Amino acid sequence: MTNVIIQKTKHGEYLGFICSGHAGYSQTANSDKDVVCAAVSVLVINTINAVDALTDTKQQVSSDEKKGLIRCRFKGKPCEKAVVLIEAMILGLKSISREYGTDFCKLKFEEV
Repeated sequence: MTNVIIQKTKHGEYLGFICSGHAGYSQTANSDKDVVCAAVSVLVINTINAVDALTDTKQQVSSDEKKGLIRCRFKGKPCEKAVVLIEAMILGLKSISREYGTDFCKLKFEEV
């Protein structure tokens, strides 16, 4: 299962997000391609790249491909454009979770 944790302050400001695990959808779909894992990866990586290219918000990003781990931490409060990009990622992740189920993609919000 792929878990995505969106980290926020008690005031609702985004601090970052963590994406971990492999969805394992291909094992149940009799396919060699894990479309859930691919979709989540595209959303997360595109959001990181878009925040970097289109906004002034600074990020600290780390990853471990074998573990299926991507960690993004914002350095300071994200600007409005970055917030819109993050919320677009969340919208996409919610759609994936609804379509394929929480056995493959689980989205969680965490106050840090």
